[in-house]
Amino acid sequence: MKLSHLIGTAVAAMMLPATSAWAQAEVQWWHAMGGTNGERVNKIAEDFNATQSDYKVVPVYKGNYTETMTAAIAAFRAGEHPHIVQVFEVGTATMMAAKGAIYPVEQMMKDAGEPFDKSDYLPAVISYYQTPEGELLSMPFNSSTPVLWYNADALAAAGVAPPITWDEVEAASKKLVGNGMKCGVSFGWQSWVMVENYSAWHNMEMGTKENGFAGFDTSFTFNNPTVAARLDAIAAMSEDGSFVYGGRRGDSLPMFTNGECAMWMNSSAYYGSIKSQAKFDFAQTMLPLDTDASGARQNSIIGGATLWVLSGHESEEYKGAAKFMTYLSSPEVQAWWHQETGYVPITNAAYVLSKEQGFYDTNPGTDTAIQQLSLNQPTPASRGLRFGNFVQIRDVINEEMEAVWAGDKNATDALNDAAERGEALLRKFERSAK
Repeated sequence: MKLSHLIGTAVAAMMLPATSAWAQAEVQWWHAMGGTNGERVNKIAEDFNATQSDYKVVPVYKGNYTETMTAAIAAFRAGEHPHIVQVFEVGTATMMAAKGAIYPVEQMMKDAGEPFDKSDYLPAVISYYQTPEGELLSMPFNSSTPVLWYNADALAAAGVAPPITWDEVEAASKKLVGNGMKCGVSFGWQSWVMVENYSAWHNMEMGTKENGFAGFDTSFTFNNPTVAARLDAIAAMSEDGSFVYGGRRGDSLPMFTNGECAMWMNSSAYYGSIKSQAKFDFAQTMLPLDTDASGARQNSIIGGATLWVLSGHESEEYKGAAKFMTYLSSPEVQAWWHQETGYVPITNAAYVLSKEQGFYDTNPGTDTAIQQLSLNQPTPASRGLRFGNFVQIRDVINEEMEAVWAGDKNATDALNDAAERGEALLRKFERSAK
């Protein structure tokens, strides 16, 4: 290239306005959304970037939730961390214990001069991520809760109504199998659905100290006769195919979408997948009530993830992160995200907008998750969980539950073993947190 051309290019660059692309403050956002949801995350960032020219949010997929969190921790230690990282709900205690590593999102919004009204957020969503004093630590993003999905065609053919109680689930499952279905009911993310949410739904603590919210010196209480009785009853349903276990996480989704299993309990966020895969009329309803455990429903608890801000970056970049948080939680963006994915809108305004847009009229039942979360004001037993090392503890609970489904243990022994093994991990975390 000629020298005159180089000089001309340099002069032209210096004459560009300060808000041009090269002068933008860049905000790195590491996330765990792959596939179609990853494309949606990219769209949110691109749309935000198009609204202004001072900041540029750069989303980077880092693998599943565990991989993303591990990568962010390693990067922080190396001083190469992102501004924002998506962390699943069971990583909350770990993030809180990382003293000096996190920049509480409420504090960041205040420091950046960005308007922020906590009162508009769904209580069951925001309460999970607040300190005992009420400060919001991370920004809710993809929040979901388990619901009961059902094959409306199969239920109609068997002459059964969507079940309201566990007794009705058992009766409906037998009729469905008797009418030719291979499976009456199944579920995924079993610790989350059948221990964590089952407990909250019936207003029972999983552990002492308000499920860990009041201190890391918590102990498990989920190994109680009520939970054990429900798991034993489910195991007994496997004898005639009324219940079929299909694996951890979302492994059992194909059992539902291919018409093999008529009812499925798992995240509301499977709406997009079910809509694209199921060749039958489907719907969702609230989780069943176990009348032996409680006379009324309390509220379900969320899963999914929030966006944590990591400390150690420039103040101008945090201003960009704060503006992005405002954009992300706006009614329009949240309503779109909710309607596309099945994740709940994190604000009341986004819920109202979805109503006004007629989404629930054309997609009946898609507000079930919101109704469950908002059914009652969360109690210390139904607010959520804050147990250290809970990623590993969930695996322990899953292993012990699988021993019940395999007939190797009864539920009482399995839950006692899960609690004992889990306690060791709680104490290990408590020592490290100190």
